Amino acid sequence: MSRAIIFDFDGTLANTIPAITEGVNLTLAAHGFPTHTEAEMQTYINNGPRMLIRRALPAEHQADEALLDRILADYNELYQTVCLHTDRCYDGMAELVDTLRARGFRIGVLSNKQDHLLRILCDGVLPSKCDAILGTVPNKPTKPDPSMTTAIAAVLGVAPQDCILVGDSDVDILTAKNAGMPHVGVAWGYRNEAFLRENGASHVAHTPEELLNIIESIESERTSSHD
Repeated sequence: MSRAIIFDFDGTLANTIPAITEGVNLTLAAHGFPTHTEAEMQTYINNGPRMLIRRALPAEHQADEALLDRILADYNELYQTVCLHTDRCYDGMAELVDTLRARGFRIGVLSNKQDHLLRILCDGVLPSKCDAILGTVPNKPTKPDPSMTTAIAAVLGVAPQDCILVGDSDVDILTAKNAGMPHVGVAWGYRNEAFLRENGASHVAHTPEELLNIIESIESERTSSHD
């Protein structure tokens, strides 16, 4: 049986786009660059903060690594000042985490968000409910690299194949595939069901209640296969 559920954060546990947009736009404006809408920002996310900033820059500046280093450093500071404007989970998700914990699951959060900011956010919206939290750190691989899932599974004390990964993006689907674990897509995040299906999602939930039912179904199938 699965002993851990690993959640993506942005677009899965919480709607972070408003705060991300605020942080990126503060940074861009400070450097004299055009700002972006939340809809635009939604297309830039999922591959870590460096790629987020690269995509947000005008095309003619995106290959300037030295400039990117400076702007990213400023973004890390400015986003920290506004990240807790994301102050709650999506409706029903905190309660779902409580239910899963009561049923014996360990809870992990795996994200391409900066590790120290991810921990601040998890402490804010899911206080004392996460058994392992892992975000990105400089010079380390990001999702979908399997080393991230291996690392968080080790902290959770389970094998990767005994986890279920829950996320809202193609990056999460590929992360789960690379780790050899089941994936459940959520349609309330930043990518819709059609996109998730096109990118290989075999399970898609539309509500936290449906997500719980899918997790229970995966668990039942695993239990039967080991009988």
